[in-house]
Amino acid sequence: MAAEQKARSTYDNILRMIKDPEICDPIRFLREREIVHYQRFGESLRRIQDDLDSRNFYAFNAQIDKKHC
Repeated sequence: MAAEQKARSTYDNILRMIKDPEICDPIRFLREREIVHYQRFGESLRRIQDDLDSRNFYAFNAQIDKKHC
């Protein structure tokens, strides 16, 4: 996700410097794609975290919870 933020920031900086529409239009498109990628990665991360929480991996560890005689 950090890579998408960095790329978006780079595209923002390019758009501040360049005023030629033939260059700006493709850069704007690429910037929009980075925003969408960031959103999708964020959604995926939330789904994975929710799935891990639902299984509660750390509530029970058979190796630790075994009663030794």
